[in-house]
Amino acid sequence: MTEERKSLVFSSPPDDVDAVHEFLETVWAQNPGVSEFERMAFETALIELASNVIQHAAGVTGVTCVLSVTADENGLAATLADTADEGGIVLLDREMPDELSESGRGIALIQALVDELNYERVDERNVWTITRAREEPGEG
Repeated sequence: MTEERKSLVFSSPPDDVDAVHEFLETVWAQNPGVSEFERMAFETALIELASNVIQHAAGVTGVTCVLSVTADENGLAATLADTADEGGIVLLDREMPDELSESGRGIALIQALVDELNYERVDERNVWTITRAREEPGEG
């Protein structure tokens, strides 16, 4: 498999995480060697990230995001850049909250599903990056 990079621009409103799901369907169609488990883990993490951005960063005017996904024989990577205000975000290794908590699972879930989650503020944009190494054949 050679490196394949695909991009999507979406705005919320009117777009929501369905746009990300549909976009990922095209990524998986062009990368049939990605296992079901790899797809599920990566897609769940990316949908959780996009959902958090839409929910917490959209504000009154909404938010526009540029999503890029790269797939190759070594791994999967996504970069999500959004137009929201800086949120004072600090990423630390997080643990899942107790089962009665109503929030606080997003970052912990993403960190559990991917190898790396990074955040930085670049040119008045929040830039999120997730990466997941590919499994060895027979894993998963």
